[in-house]
Amino acid sequence: MRIQKNFSSLSLKTSLLSMKAFGYDLQRELIPANQRMIKHDYEELATSVMNIVDRIVHKTHEKIESATDVLKAILKPVVHEEEEISWPPRDPEALKLMEKEIVQREQEGQLDEGFLAEVNAQLRQSKEDGDKPGLEAMLQKVLQLYASIKLSKKSYAKKGNEVLKAEQFLETIIKAPEEEWNKLLIDGLTVGKGEISPEEFYAVIKKRIERILIRTEGGSYQQRILTEYVKGIQSRTEQLVQLLRGNPQ
Repeated sequence: MRIQKNFSSLSLKTSLLSMKAFGYDLQRELIPANQRMIKHDYEELATSVMNIVDRIVHKTHEKIESATDVLKAILKPVVHEEEEISWPPRDPEALKLMEKEIVQREQEGQLDEGFLAEVNAQLRQSKEDGDKPGLEAMLQKVLQLYASIKLSKKSYAKKGNEVLKAEQFLETIIKAPEEEWNKLLIDGLTVGKGEISPEEFYAVIKKRIERILIRTEGGSYQQRILTEYVKGIQSRTEQLVQLLRGNPQ
């Protein structure tokens, strides 16, 4: 019985030692396996990241191409490949077609930051080259039409049943072509033939710029183009007021 008991005890100890040894070997084997799994996970993650980057680059390239195509479509009525670019276009209807194209593209949501970046890049290049004044004027017109259309989408000329004449007058100027601003300002301001004082007009211009800054993304092309357009109206007004008051600068 004692021999059997000793044998059983020895067997138990041997089993425990074997299990301990096996556990040690298993742990030793598991560590490299875990490392291999982690390495494999990192490789999969790296592959996924590269695929995402490739898709982003591809989409960005498509976006740039799309913006270029939109700009080409807008300029198509006023640009003829066989002729030198001139401005204003010889055919008055061409400008109307260009404006119609801009309105349609804006309604379709295609005049986004990518498009505005493309127009600005082309405009900057045209200014640097200095040999295509017609193209430069054409691109400026595209931005003016964009700003006019965008700013005309919401009216601030009514407060309840009251018509705010200064706001209404500003909106009339915003919608008008730049070449008509002088006549409209003379007819509308008290320094000319109108009823709105320059001070009232400057106040609504300031308010409109504040609205633009609040409602657009800071530093965006849209914000810059819209504020520059309204500031252009202010600058033209100041020049005209000085001239009509006999204090040209």
